[in-house]
Amino acid sequence: MGAFGDTVWIGPRMNYNIANDHDWLIPENADSVTDGRGRMFSIAFARDTIVAGIGYNDISGGESVQAQMGFYISTDGGRDWELVDTSRTLDHPDDTTIRYGGQDLEIIPVIVPQQSPPYMVDFRGDMVFMAAWASGIRRSTDFGQTWERIVLPPFGLDELNPNHNYSFAIDPRGDGESNEFLNFLGFSVMIGSDGTVYAGTAGGLNISDNAMEAPADSIRWRHIRQASGSQGLLGNWITSIRENPHDNAVWMTNWVSISGQDRDGIVVTRNNGETFEKHLVGERLYDIGFQGETIFAAGNRGVFISRDNGSSWRQIRRIESPNTIMKTNTTYYSVATAHERVWIGSSDGLASTTDQGDSWEITRVDFPLDGENQHQDDAPSVKAFAYPNPFSPRNHGEVRIKFENSTASDVTIRLFDFGMNLIRELDQQHALEAGTYEAFWDGTDQQGRKVANGTVFYEVKTGENRTVGKILLLE
Repeated sequence: MGAFGDTVWIGPRMNYNIANDHDWLIPENADSVTDGRGRMFSIAFARDTIVAGIGYNDISGGESVQAQMGFYISTDGGRDWELVDTSRTLDHPDDTTIRYGGQDLEIIPVIVPQQSPPYMVDFRGDMVFMAAWASGIRRSTDFGQTWERIVLPPFGLDELNPNHNYSFAIDPRGDGESNEFLNFLGFSVMIGSDGTVYAGTAGGLNISDNAMEAPADSIRWRHIRQASGSQGLLGNWITSIRENPHDNAVWMTNWVSISGQDRDGIVVTRNNGETFEKHLVGERLYDIGFQGETIFAAGNRGVFISRDNGSSWRQIRRIESPNTIMKTNTTYYSVATAHERVWIGSSDGLASTTDQGDSWEITRVDFPLDGENQHQDDAPSVKAFAYPNPFSPRNHGEVRIKFENSTASDVTIRLFDFGMNLIRELDQQHALEAGTYEAFWDGTDQQGRKVANGTVFYEVKTGENRTVGKILLLE
């Protein structure tokens, strides 16, 4: 997910929304995503230019493997798109060495797109950087037409300098006995506002002051990794790197990559990696976003918000709006700021806020109650329905009962078994305004016990109206 101006773009289909309009739009001329197997993995913006990293899920050895497809590039704000073929980013099979600092280093060429999805992309002018896991960090100086592999230091080195001599081999597969290969696995990359390039891997953070202008064989890197007693990172796996436009501080999510002292959390540097501040230690977080001094972090256990630039944090375990609520086990994956609205991407839809998290709107694919919609032309009009249906508490967590309240009134929802014995009365909702709402049920009775498989009937009372339906419970 990403945003520029008042427009937010979301994966996997590159849908976009302008100024929180009711309609979500589909990009034209991006057939590999809208009609094919392509999925948006990453996105970066300039005023009229958009670069979207595209990948897909491939089946290899009976397992699903993420693979690289290429890049969709637009220079007119997203109206027209050109697909840059993924083969331009891969190595030639005969590439067994790479030049760095006047010497040849041994490499294992990456010749297939599998395990090289474009996890993160950033650009400035014609210079484009990509983090693509097994392919490491790649750079294009001609806006994606050709690509070159960027040498990073192995895990055990603190720096890489073209004036020094080295003898290591670049092998993203590793030898199974050391961690030296971890810093060759690219996961995140960002060009700072001052031209500093930050590259995150499974083996730490790499910072270069000349990667924007130096030849590939002359790029300098500082390599920072977590170590016992270190004042730097929490964890060595750097999954997201973001710069706050408010003060140009660079924030990054840290994950555990090897055993030992690694910890999950986020860190921030305000001086190009000289020192770091640690935050939310122990939390598995996926992305970071900003609105002035307010910081948003999305993760496994909710959304964390700091209104004082990281000094203190509050946790929102479960986002809710006046009409619905996120599932209990929702994972929050991404953050993007579009003008005055902050968007949060999750496993249960989109949430957005204009007041720094005090209130929320929740956006999902809407299957309306009044029928004849874009999902089903002959859909009947109903007063309520439950989804998913059949419902498995183990697989789905909760079932939603969507209902309409035609006039402002109290609402009561009750569940019955096949013999019409009361199973549970959901929390009574008082004085709801007219509108469409959702209630949730987790498959347990009033005492918290799991309900047996079978048909469960629900009754929705809104004022003087009564609506009934049924849920097929299959554990």
